Amino acid sequence: MTGKSARGSGVFVGVLIALAFAVVSFLAYQAAAAQNDERKSGNGPRAGTDGSPSPSASALDRKEAERALPTDSGTGERVVYSLRRDRVWLVGANEKVTRTYEVWPGTVDPEPGAYEVTSRTENVTGTDGVPVENVVVFGYAGGTVVGFSAAVDGSQPGLDQAEKTGGIRERTDDGEAMWQFATLDTKVSVVP
Repeated sequence: MTGKSARGSGVFVGVLIALAFAVVSFLAYQAAAAQNDERKSGNGPRAGTDGSPSPSASALDRKEAERALPTDSGTGERVVYSLRRDRVWLVGANEKVTRTYEVWPGTVDPEPGAYEVTSRTENVTGTDGVPVENVVVFGYAGGTVVGFSAAVDGSQPGLDQAEKTGGIRERTDDGEAMWQFATLDTKVSVVP
C-alpha cells in the first residue's frame, strides 16, 4: 500500500467514526427531548427521589381534598359520614381526625343531620344475608335501620337496589376502629 492510499483510508475511517458519533449523539438528543416533552405534557412518569414514578401535585391535592374533614360537620368527639364522598371520619374531642376511610353505602341513605349511636351489636346477619360484625346503629330512614357494619368475611356488599338496606359496609379493620370509637350516645354527623 502506498502512503497516499494509506492516508486516504485513514481519512475515510476517521470520517466514518465521526459520522457514527454524530448519529448516536443525535439519537440520544431525540430520546432525551421526547422524554422531556412527555414529562411536560403530564403523560410521562415523574421521577420520585428513588427514580420511580410519583403522582402529580394536582392528583395529590385532589386526594387530600377528598380526605379532608367536611366543614360544618359539628364539633367535639363524633363520627362524620359524607353521603356524596362515601367516606367516614372518626373525630376526637380535640377536633383531630383519628381515622378516615371509604365505605359502601346501602340502598337507603339517612337524611343529613345530627344523630347519636342508639345501639351496638357484635354479630348479626345483614339484610343481604351476609354475616356482619361490629354493627353501630345511629338512625332510621323511611323505616329502615341505618348503621355501620363490616362483613365477617371482608366482602363488599352485593346490593339489590329493590331491597331496602341501611347498612353502611366497612372494611373489617375499619369496622373494628368504629366499634372501639363509637360507643352508645356518640354523636354521628351525616353531611351531604
